[in-house]
Amino acid sequence: MSNRRAFLRFLAASPLLAGYPAAELFAQDGLLAKAGDGLDVFDFEAMAKRLLPPAHWGFLSTGVDGDVTLKANSAAYSRYQLRTRRFVDVSRIDMTTQLFGESFNSPIVLSPLSSQGAFYPEGEVASARAAKGRGHLQILSTQSTRSIEDVNQARGKPVWYQLYTTDSFAVTTKLLQRAEGAGCPVVAITVDLPAGRNTVTQGRFQKLDTRDCVTCHGPGGPSGNGNVVATKPMFTGIETKGVRMQSASLTWDFIKRVRDVTKMKIMVKGLESGEDAALAVDNGADGIVVSNHGGRATESGRATIESLPEVVQAVAGRIPVLVDGGVRRGTDVFKALALGASAVCIGRPYVWGLASFGEQGVDRVLEILSTELRLAMAGCGTRAISEIKAAALIDTRMR
Repeated sequence: MSNRRAFLRFLAASPLLAGYPAAELFAQDGLLAKAGDGLDVFDFEAMAKRLLPPAHWGFLSTGVDGDVTLKANSAAYSRYQLRTRRFVDVSRIDMTTQLFGESFNSPIVLSPLSSQGAFYPEGEVASARAAKGRGHLQILSTQSTRSIEDVNQARGKPVWYQLYTTDSFAVTTKLLQRAEGAGCPVVAITVDLPAGRNTVTQGRFQKLDTRDCVTCHGPGGPSGNGNVVATKPMFTGIETKGVRMQSASLTWDFIKRVRDVTKMKIMVKGLESGEDAALAVDNGADGIVVSNHGGRATESGRATIESLPEVVQAVAGRIPVLVDGGVRRGTDVFKALALGASAVCIGRPYVWGLASFGEQGVDRVLEILSTELRLAMAGCGTRAISEIKAAALIDTRMR
């Protein structure tokens, strides 16, 4: 991937091609010449697909079973239309967002997405620099390819930490202690994969990849067959033999057990129903992320934007509710905020940017989505995030 990109850049700078526009050289290979050439996030999706090896692209693009939920996540946003308003002074648009007393420049959050070193050598560190540059929140995966300390240093302040529960509370406790010791103020506990998943698309792309996975991933292969991959930095110094990433026996008591060993705020990531949202509040959760793991958990066929309203209703303003899944436009962010989300998480789009240009690619993706959100806010006469309400939307299914 990096060699191909470097070779094209070498050709573009070569005196043998003097006078031949670099952009044309890249265009002939279907690539952007620079991050700034991307006009929407789909430009970076196309480039990432061209640059990444098949197995890595398959991991990034897969859903589960027939990818029905993956596709639904994005498609469902089209069911909502914006109600524009006029003669409102929108000369100043404020996208500042507050979460647990901390202020961010935007409600757009970088979701935890594991193994970012598979897409760009600097991985999560490059994403952190982009998040720092634009004042966005970043949530770091348990399966990060860079240490939490390095990522925090790159971002200039601690990230939030995403926790895979594992089936060993002793291991879980050590992960929590390390995250808290690194200064992380919030832990987001992922609960949507209690029994594993069936990633068919990923499997198909792996068959197209001629490389030996063992070289990079070890004997367990790229997924570790559900077992903890001990080479990931968060597991350094922890005995993980036989430990699995998730547990099928978790109950709501797990929230209390986590509370007993950390002072971090506790988010529950992976809820999709009002019943579970109410139980989360009752059991002491500090926040919720409405998520189906980007269509990689249960093949429900239901988009997270469709689950959001009932979760918001059940929570009734008592704790913040974030949402992820299928966000591809700033207008999608606006729609989620109008339906009650406190902030909106993106995953694949910023990693498409990362795979394409590293930090500059992530930065450009954030710039594009923020610009689209700002224009949507102006068009609907909403000058601050707090002014975005459900009245700004038309649900076409209700006609």
